[in-house]
Amino acid sequence: MSAQQQTMKPATAAKKLGIHLPSTPEEFQQTPLTREAFQSLQSSPPEWLVQLRLTGPHPKQEVARKLGVSTSGLARAGVTDALTTEQIRALLEDQPEWLRQERATQAQVRADAAYRKKAAADAARD
Repeated sequence: MSAQQQTMKPATAAKKLGIHLPSTPEEFQQTPLTREAFQSLQSSPPEWLVQLRLTGPHPKQEVARKLGVSTSGLARAGVTDALTTEQIRALLEDQPEWLRQERATQAQVRADAAYRKKAAADAARD
């Protein structure tokens, strides 16, 4: 009895690689990946993957990370499309009001989480 090799859907692989699936080659979009193929993409990425990571377009999660906001913050601002690295850079250089506000909100959320974590650790020591 041979064990069937586990495969990963292209959408799952794209999410794990932090790339925008519609911007990948057609072959990638149509072909499930084995664990070995996925690990190969991670360890020695092909040129299309290197360029996609460098220039985008990037998926929402990656756009949010690069802008320092949450994906909810992007949604509140009406940002629904994938953005290129150049578009992200332009937003960071000349920050619109929504971006300044969402970055401040995200910073406060992180500070609150750090405070709660420290308080829990202090309580556990007592």
